[in-house]
Amino acid sequence: MANRLAQETSPYLQQHAENPVEWYPWSTEALALARAQDKPILLSIGYSACHWCHVMAHESFEDAEVAAEMNRHFVNIKVDREERPDLDQIYQTAHQMLTRRGGGWPLTMFLTPQGTPFFAGTYFPKTARHGMPGFKELLAKIALAYRDQRTAITEQNAALMQALTRSAPEAPVGGRELTREPIDGAVRDLAQIFDDVHGGLGHAPKFPHPAELAFCLRRHALEGGALAGAIVKLTLTKMAEGGIYDQIGGGFCRYSTDELWTIPHFEKMLYDNGPLLALYADAWQLTRAPLYENAATETAAWVMREMQAADGGYYSSLDADSEGEEGKFYVWDRDEIRSMLTPPEFAVVASHYGLDRAPNFEGRHWNLRVVEPLGAIAQQQGLPPDECAALLERSRAKLAAARATRVRPARDDKILTSWNALMAKGMARAGRAFGRDDWVASARRAVEFLRRALWRDGRLLATSKDGRAHLNAYLDDHAFLLDALLELAQTDFRAEDLEWAEALADLMLEQFEDCERGGFYFVSHDHEELIHRVKGGHDGATPSGNGVAAFALQRLGHLVGDARYLAAAERTIELFYESLQANPGGHTSLLAALDEALTPPRIVVVRGKREVLPHWQAHLARSFRPDTMVVAIPSDLVDLPPNLGSMAMPQPDTTAGWVCEGTSCQPPVFELSLLEAAIAPRAL
Repeated sequence: MANRLAQETSPYLQQHAENPVEWYPWSTEALALARAQDKPILLSIGYSACHWCHVMAHESFEDAEVAAEMNRHFVNIKVDREERPDLDQIYQTAHQMLTRRGGGWPLTMFLTPQGTPFFAGTYFPKTARHGMPGFKELLAKIALAYRDQRTAITEQNAALMQALTRSAPEAPVGGRELTREPIDGAVRDLAQIFDDVHGGLGHAPKFPHPAELAFCLRRHALEGGALAGAIVKLTLTKMAEGGIYDQIGGGFCRYSTDELWTIPHFEKMLYDNGPLLALYADAWQLTRAPLYENAATETAAWVMREMQAADGGYYSSLDADSEGEEGKFYVWDRDEIRSMLTPPEFAVVASHYGLDRAPNFEGRHWNLRVVEPLGAIAQQQGLPPDECAALLERSRAKLAAARATRVRPARDDKILTSWNALMAKGMARAGRAFGRDDWVASARRAVEFLRRALWRDGRLLATSKDGRAHLNAYLDDHAFLLDALLELAQTDFRAEDLEWAEALADLMLEQFEDCERGGFYFVSHDHEELIHRVKGGHDGATPSGNGVAAFALQRLGHLVGDARYLAAAERTIELFYESLQANPGGHTSLLAALDEALTPPRIVVVRGKREVLPHWQAHLARSFRPDTMVVAIPSDLVDLPPNLGSMAMPQPDTTAGWVCEGTSCQPPVFELSLLEAAIAPRAL
C-alpha cells in the first residue's frame, strides 16, 4: 500500500510512495509523533533527478528488511530539497559541521525529536563496501546510540546550535565604508582556481558556476580586464564544446565528472540553464562568436520544446537515468551512428565528435563532444566549409530523430517559482539580445503563469503541480522573480509588471528583512519555526538570494525613485561586506550589487509611440551594457511612478530618451544615434 507520500506534489516524494518504508513528508504530524514516542527521526533529503538518490532508494528503501529496521527504530521523513530548500540549507550546513566534509544528495540525517541532528551522512550502500558502512547495520547502531548516549548527544546538540548561530554574519558596528577592494579581489581569487587549459573554476568535478562567470564577464565588459575575459571566454567555449552540453538536443547537464567537461552526471536542471542562457547571450554580444549563438539558440529551443508546460510554467529537471541506467538516453554506439548516416556524413561526425577515438563512456560508448573543429575537418577532407557544416547538420537531425525513439529520462514536472524566474530572466535577456520574440514570449508566458497560479492574496507561493500550489515562498522566489520582472521590463514593458515588482519588493522588506542588522532571511517572518533561520550571502548552484535581492532592489529603487529599496540594499551589502572582503570569489552576486552601490547604474528611459519603440529597442539592445538598464515606455501610458511619469513627451509624435544616473537625469535626446552614442559601452 502507498505510504503518506502518495498525495504530495513532489514527483521525488511520489517516487517513494510505494516503498515499504513508512515515510512521512516533513509535517507537524511527523514531528509530533517523534516527540510522543521519543523516537529519533531519519531525515532523507534528495531530488528526482539525482542518480545516487535512485541508487540508495533501490538498494535500501525498496528493500523489505531495511525498511523494517527503519520503521522499527525511527520516524522516517522524506524531503524534496527543491521544494524545501529551507530544510536542505540547514541540514547541509549541519552535515558539514558534524562530519567536516561537504554534503550532497542523498543527504541522510539522524535527528532528535526536536529536529537537531546528531549523526550525518550522504549515500550509504545497503551493505558495507569501499570503506562505507552498510546502511542496514548502521540503523541499529544509531538507534542504540540514541538510547544509551543521551548526555553526549545533548552536549553535541548544544555545540551544534551554537555553531549554527555563529555562522550568521555579524552586524556592522557604526557602518562600514564600502570600497572596490572586494571586487578587484574576486577576479584574483577566481584566477587562482581557473583552469587555464580546459576552462572552468577548480578541477573535477566541474560545475558551470554561472554567477561567477557572469561577474567575470561584467568586469571584462566594464573595465576591459583581460584576465576576467579569459576566464569566462575559455570556460564558455570548452563547456559548449564539451560533453556537459547536449550536442544533439541542446541544454547543459548539471556538472562534469572530469576536468575536460566530457562526462557529466546527465541530469539537466532548469536552474543551470536559465543563467547559462543569459550568460551565452551576453558573451555573444561582446564577441559575436557563432559557438555562443548556437549554444543559446539550441538551449532556448530545448527549454521551449521539452521544459515548458502548455500553461506557461517551466518544469524543474530531467533525470540522469533512463531504463535504470545513467546516461543511456544520451550516449551512442559507434556502429549505431554509422548505420544511420551516409559515408560522407559519418566521416564528418566521426572526426567532429571523436568517434574515431577510444570510447569515453564506460569503455564502450561515446558521449558526444567536439574534439575536432569543422574548419579543420573541411580542410582535411577537401570540402568547402559550408558543405561540411551542412553534412553535420543533416547528421545531427538524423541522430536527434533516432534518439527521440528511445525511452526518455523522467521529467520532474513541478513548477518552482525561483527556478522559473531564473529561466524567464534568461529567456527575456537572450530574446532581447538575439531579437527573438518567441523567446521573449516564452518568458512572458512563464511569468504570467506565476502570477496566475502562485500569487495568492498578495503573497507568493513556492511550488505548483497539477493545479495545486502551496508552501510559503522563500527569499529566492521573491528576489529572483523581482529580478526577472526587471529584465522583462527592458524587453516588453508593462505597467502591471512594475506594480508587481514593487509589491514583491515591499514583501521582501516586510517579511524577510532583518531591520536591525540588515540583510534578508531565507524564510519569512511567519514561516514555521525551524532549528535555525538562515541568512546567507554565498553563491551556490543558484545565485545568493541576498545578492540578487540587493542588486534588484537597487535597480528598482533607481527606476521608480524609492529610497526605501536603496536603503535596504545598502544595509544588506554592509552586513555581508566583511564576508566579501574575506571571500570575494564566493560572493559574486553581492559584488554586482556592491558595484552598483558604488557607481549607480544608468537608467535609460525611452518614451514614444508603441509602433516606434521596437526599432529603438532593437538598436539599443545590440550591445552588452551590464551597467545600464533600458526601458521603453509607450507615451500613452500615464499611470506610472512620479519620476517616470515626469518624462513626458513635449510633442505627441516624437520619441525621446532620458539617461539618468543616481538622482540626476540628462536632458532628453531625440535622435537614436545620439542616444546610442551617449550610452555606448567601452571599446574592448
